[in-house]
Amino acid sequence: MELTIRQARSDDAKAISRVIVAAVRESNGQDYPASVIASVVAHFTPERVIEQLKQRLVFVAVVSDKIAGTGALDGNAVRSLFIAPQQQRKGIGQALMSRIEITALERGIGALLVPASLTAESFYARLGYHVLREQLHGEERTIIAMH
Repeated sequence: MELTIRQARSDDAKAISRVIVAAVRESNGQDYPASVIASVVAHFTPERVIEQLKQRLVFVAVVSDKIAGTGALDGNAVRSLFIAPQQQRKGIGQALMSRIEITALERGIGALLVPASLTAESFYARLGYHVLREQLHGEERTIIAMH
């Protein structure tokens, strides 16, 4: 598998949206009710992704010329790390996190916060992140982890 991590461009927005929506529906759908899934999906339309590209440093993981994952650095926070369901558990998420962590260090950011889904809690734990607290927004439970 040839994997490339690069900064996202506005013409990646549709592919980024597809990856996030698929991951949220298939992976996170096991840990959250349908109402939470629908709310999260609504935040990742191609138009909203383009807005995020203006506000955050977004990366994409490309496998065989297709976007297989995405993640962003937003100040000292990791945001929107998602891997296409068929590409999960292949090291893509770890590669994206490595790129985000290196970029953070280059920018003088020594500690990263990750607002993570329940689904991703064990992934971040394997990378050395520890849970600081949990947040509730209606039915949505988010883990706040730090490294």
